[in-house]
Amino acid sequence: MSHIVTVQQAVTTFADWIEPTDAELDAIEREMPVILADVDLLDAQIVTLDRTPTELDNRRIRRARRRALAARVALLNGGTASAGGAA
Repeated sequence: MSHIVTVQQAVTTFADWIEPTDAELDAIEREMPVILADVDLLDAQIVTLDRTPTELDNRRIRRARRRALAARVALLNGGTASAGGAA
């Protein structure tokens, strides 16, 4: 019979390393406009899952896709983009 041993000591030993570093938090902050633009795009696409998309739905998806691409380009170029801006 083999006994199950707890690994509590091993887990709590490395607890300080689990938290994100300042550099990782800064990277997340820089990528936040891209993340929010992707969420807007997903929201626009989810609306059309159970029905035939209308022209308004298609425009909303195209607009959200353009915002997501613009946010990615801005991130790659080192600038900032607002995810909620009008396009």
